Amino acid sequence: MDSGAQNEKNVSWFDGYVSLEDREKLHGHKGAVIWFTGLSASGKSTIAHLVEKKLHRRGCSTYVLDGDNVRHGLCSDLTFSPEDRAENIRRIGEMVKLFVDAGIIVLTAFISPYQKDRQKVRSLLLDGQFLEVYVDCPPEVCATRDRKGIYSKAREGIIEDFTGISAPYETPESPELVIQSYKEGASEAAARVIKSIEQRQII
Repeated sequence: MDSGAQNEKNVSWFDGYVSLEDREKLHGHKGAVIWFTGLSASGKSTIAHLVEKKLHRRGCSTYVLDGDNVRHGLCSDLTFSPEDRAENIRRIGEMVKLFVDAGIIVLTAFISPYQKDRQKVRSLLLDGQFLEVYVDCPPEVCATRDRKGIYSKAREGIIEDFTGISAPYETPESPELVIQSYKEGASEAAARVIKSIEQRQII
């Protein structure tokens, strides 16, 4: 919604009395989003949850937003059409912005197939608050890990608009980190994500 539409509804932003710096000081780390993107069954959720576990053990305030979980509630009204995929990521982006403003390290695991949608989320945040992690895995390898059988259904035409089969996936142009999950294990990948977070002085 643009500022003109907001003004027509008499909506204005209130900054509150507690700053981002205050919240980050309370948590003992900076607020940020670790945005995992990649094909279905590439390993995004597994790695995200392993990273969260490691951060939690270090006393960090964290939360994982998982694609399937979000579509159970916040985005339950959306399909997998290109337009609804964009709206899905738009809603998630606004929610992520609030998490980061609260000083929390939020980890997201969404296919988020379109570069423009991922870039839009990045643009909502300050420099250093958005870390894009591309979990690279060939569709044929992802299909072997598919416990839900959705790759087979997609190839049979039962599921439409399936990313990597009947819908496109736009590879990130300049992600902060690339994980080749078909070559390295989830624990090793999680350790590299933690190192990247440390290097950027988020923790």
